[in-house]
Amino acid sequence: MAYLTIKDEASSEFEEKKSIFIGNVRRIYNEDEAKKFINEIRSKHREATHNVYAYIIGENMGIQRYSDDGEPQGTAGVPVLDVVKKNSITDIVVVVTRYFGGTLLGAGGLVRAYSKGASEAIKKGGIVEKVKGCALYITIDYDQLGKIQYICGQNYWHIEDTAYTDKVVVKLYCEISNVEKIKNSIVESTSGKAIFTESEKEYYFKLNNRLFAEC
Repeated sequence: MAYLTIKDEASSEFEEKKSIFIGNVRRIYNEDEAKKFINEIRSKHREATHNVYAYIIGENMGIQRYSDDGEPQGTAGVPVLDVVKKNSITDIVVVVTRYFGGTLLGAGGLVRAYSKGASEAIKKGGIVEKVKGCALYITIDYDQLGKIQYICGQNYWHIEDTAYTDKVVVKLYCEISNVEKIKNSIVESTSGKAIFTESEKEYYFKLNNRLFAEC
């Protein structure tokens, strides 16, 4: 199963009728991490008028929470949550801070401002796909390395690492759905001389058909 999440922690800021809105986002995996981030932002902006938040957790987006933090009901937390849901993102917490500038925005103005705060922070953080995959280690003789490099290049299978001992071990990150195709192609190109070892299955970031292990 694949899903979308935020790539980087990020912050954005804009002014609306003298009120300052600051959006902050972070990738999280449980409610404790979400609450910790919310408290960090509250502490950082303790002089702010409001620190509105929303978060969604789980592959199936099963945990969803939000808070208006004193703004009129439905004008802050729900719009922030809606931005996250419309982008189909999970494992994310968003906090939009407001420093009141003296001019009332009205219900519609608040909805637009908090939505913008969430949208701009998410855009800055970047949306990334996470897919189930594994590390595939391919053990070959030295004279087979050129063939492996060629076939990987032709199929845009990025070689993450190459270890040289008495044999050569090539490391790829592969989507689970693609493992057998890769194996079959390499078996064919090496006349069945390659030996394969797979790591445990886990989630990887996917950007431009390349998988990245989470730091």
